Amino acid sequence: MSTLVRSTSERFHFDRQQLVALADSKRHTYASARPFPHIVVDDFIPQEVLEGVLAEFPRPREADWFAFDSPLERKLATKDEAAMGEATRHLLAELNSAAFIDFLEHLTGIEGLIPDPHFVGGGLHQIERGGHLKVHADFNRHPRTDLERRLNVLLYLNRDWKPEYGGALELWSRDMKTSEAQILPFFNRCVVFSTTDTSFHGHPEPLTCPEGETRKSIALYYYTKQPPADAGGGEHNTLFQARPGEELPEPAPPEMDGRRPLPERVKAFARLVTPPILLDAVRRRRARRR
Repeated sequence: MSTLVRSTSERFHFDRQQLVALADSKRHTYASARPFPHIVVDDFIPQEVLEGVLAEFPRPREADWFAFDSPLERKLATKDEAAMGEATRHLLAELNSAAFIDFLEHLTGIEGLIPDPHFVGGGLHQIERGGHLKVHADFNRHPRTDLERRLNVLLYLNRDWKPEYGGALELWSRDMKTSEAQILPFFNRCVVFSTTDTSFHGHPEPLTCPEGETRKSIALYYYTKQPPADAGGGEHNTLFQARPGEELPEPAPPEMDGRRPLPERVKAFARLVTPPILLDAVRRRRARRR
């Protein structure tokens, strides 16, 4: 897909005209996709660019990852640019650029898209063996700007990923009866999908990749001033959903969890029951006091 970029020896930049042409050719595919609008594009970024990002992607113990560890999700995430290398920072800037926003608007028909330079909920994600993310719809309002979330863009960085490792992104029907799409997280695969109160997605089964292997991705979210026309109304946090025959587990109270010292268990339980929107606000207040 190298026609989508203007490359130099050190940097690349999206070519707006080529991106818009691609978007126009894929608009019908996006709009008609089931169970909700989405598209999968392979080899989206020049391979050498993404190889550079992968080479500097921090390992689980090499950065201050925020660990989500509950019955509903086990993953690592960071939006801290200090933990990112130069190639990663440049790629994120391009994915928030005017050229890429024009591409998304032409592809989806959603006008007035606004990127998120704070990467709230996004940035770098990493899942270790045994990790998972139960099916859910995402939080719908940005905690800092109060904008309405409209699109997710996921870019996978998993070289030589095998289907038997699992980790496919599953897209579920509105009634949660059927997984209508399963998208494996192959290297340089880009997924774009609309986010609504019923755009249920996740990878609910634990990863079975070898020890030391992880499922790596970059996540970016895009917003508008107005909610989608079919929005249910009101702000909400992540909405986890049970699959047929599945009972979502309740988090254990901290005194019932004997795997970690009590202070760590209390903190973990607080993170578990506190919506990410409120956690982000607390972190901002602490940062201002420093």
